[in-house]
Amino acid sequence: MTTQKNSDVLILGGGPAGYSCALRASQLGLSVTLIEADRLGGTCLHRGCIPTKALLHTAEVADTTRAAVDVGVRARFDGVDMAAAQAYKNAVVTRLHRGLEGLVTSRKVTVVTGTGRYLGGRRVEVDGAVLSGDAVVLATGSTPRQVPELAFGGRILRSDEALELTDVPRTALVVGGGVIGVEFASLWTSLGSSVTVVESLPRLLAGEDAWASDILQRTLRGRGVTVRTGITITGATQTEDGVTVGTEDGDTMTAEVVLVAAGREPRSQALAEAGIAVHRGFVRVDARLESNHPGVYAIGDLVAGHQLAHRGFAHGIFVAEVIAGRDPVPVTEHLIPRITYSHPEVASVGLTETAARAEYGEVTTTVYGLSGNGRSQILRTSGGIKVIRRGPADADGPVVGIHCVGDRVGELIGEAQLIVGWEATPADVRPHLHAHPTQNEALGEALLAMSGAPLHTHS
Repeated sequence: MTTQKNSDVLILGGGPAGYSCALRASQLGLSVTLIEADRLGGTCLHRGCIPTKALLHTAEVADTTRAAVDVGVRARFDGVDMAAAQAYKNAVVTRLHRGLEGLVTSRKVTVVTGTGRYLGGRRVEVDGAVLSGDAVVLATGSTPRQVPELAFGGRILRSDEALELTDVPRTALVVGGGVIGVEFASLWTSLGSSVTVVESLPRLLAGEDAWASDILQRTLRGRGVTVRTGITITGATQTEDGVTVGTEDGDTMTAEVVLVAAGREPRSQALAEAGIAVHRGFVRVDARLESNHPGVYAIGDLVAGHQLAHRGFAHGIFVAEVIAGRDPVPVTEHLIPRITYSHPEVASVGLTETAARAEYGEVTTTVYGLSGNGRSQILRTSGGIKVIRRGPADADGPVVGIHCVGDRVGELIGEAQLIVGWEATPADVRPHLHAHPTQNEALGEALLAMSGAPLHTHS
């Protein structure tokens, strides 16, 4: 096979990390070739973030319709037309995909469609042709993690298949209580399913603050979701009508479908075979996201940390600027905002209380409940805002973590990120007004209380 110099930057993978790297590198005057086996946008656009949130919006409308009479609207919930819901979801994805294709074309990025295989030496083979670049960026993403006791197939689903269901399952068992599992449990419950969530760890969303997990679990149970934590699955048997799952304690559970939501694992096996150093499947990188092969970088889900599209965007931009000879600011892992789009939502940035105490020793926390927030009352949501500050109660240390639970609280995370990222103190934030009536006020109220000047907080 003949090797041809293709571009300044050769990118393997066209998901959020890969295409953001391509767009930024092109802006910086570099020639770019982007290799993608499927469609631009990757898992996020076609089998993850966007289609999941589209169906979650369908679920939100279903819940709103059920409660319409409570706010004076004469409406009746008659069920969900999944064919129409799928059409709506697919239309959203199609519009975004076309927009992305146009954007990439306008930036003069060369897109090669085909399955790429990294060969080493800044070379990638695509369908028999070998391409090379001055720099290679590995952005091959991740895939649903397999559980040996629950082989995919039939009624045992990955999130990919769950997104394409044309009927609402009457009963569903979700194995895994992380973000994916919680979102599908919430979605199916809103659409009319009877859902059980099984998690091997002691609580759902184990990476979030325990306070947030506790509120989420109680709210899901109040919605009718069965939550079983500390449970280990030992095997499963399928029939024409459903799946029976066994547990370590000898119990069994039966459901029409089982969703395996045990997280995602990086697509790195072929990279390891080509000599790229990996640890537990993740590519080993330095502070510049460069691998053990000089001039070869890894970004997005290939790198250990939060597997989030916006982290991939940040990685892609960072590496493009590194390759262009700039000195960009590295991505700070704990400052990456995190949102679980369930009902209620969970949103956070910074450290949990446990992590903050381990890092700093003494910390101060304040919780402001959404029951005191006018907009939340109008939206009929409960939950709260928890703020974690470094230092004792009589000090004014910087805010190191903000955690939110409640419908639509994901929209608060922008200000929360700035507060934590800029190491603001409650006194720094106190003079800044929060519009009334908004849920954003709840964040302001929590910081007012922490600064010693509460307004709508009972003393």
